[in-house]
Amino acid sequence: MSFSVSEIIVLVLLGAACVVALLRLWTGPSAPDRIVAADTLSVIATGGIVVLAGLMDSALYLDVALLYGVLAFVGVVALARAIEGDHV
Repeated sequence: MSFSVSEIIVLVLLGAACVVALLRLWTGPSAPDRIVAADTLSVIATGGIVVLAGLMDSALYLDVALLYGVLAFVGVVALARAIEGDHV
């Protein structure tokens, strides 16, 4: 399987974005910064799954990306509510 130049650029950019988000997750000065970094990583992972769907020519991966995106959103909302506390 050989990749075109545009596919290589997309994969390199996804990898660089992942490294930057992991760095923010590791060194985030506060919990909200880390949660935003975790949300960014989930968006990057969803985008990676979509790119994989395009590379493999399989629509099944798009369903997986949709499910992963929804579950990641619910998880980030739950984390945000947990660090918010009992404020209503």
